[in-house]
Amino acid sequence: MNLLPHQIELIGYCAAFLTTIAFLPQAVQSWRTRDLSGISVGMYSLFTAGVGLWLIYGLIIEKWPLILANALTFALALSILVLKLRSKGQ
Repeated sequence: MNLLPHQIELIGYCAAFLTTIAFLPQAVQSWRTRDLSGISVGMYSLFTAGVGLWLIYGLIIEKWPLILANALTFALALSILVLKLRSKGQ
C-alpha cells in the first residue's frame, strides 16, 4: 500500500482519537459514581504504565498522534487508578 505521509498521519490521528474517546465513558462513570468495584488495580497499574511508555515513545519519535492520545489517556487512566487506590484504603 502506497500512502502519502499526510495520509499516514491522518490514520494515526483517527486511531488516536477513537482509542482515547473510547476510554472516556469509563473515566466519567468512575468519577461520577465512585464505584470502582469492577476495576482491577493490577490491570489499571499495568495499563497506565503502558500508556505512559507509549507517551514517552511518542515524545522520542516526535509523533503528535501518539503524544496527544497517550497524554490524554494517561491522565484519564491515572485518575481512575488514583481513585481506585484511594477507595481501597477506605
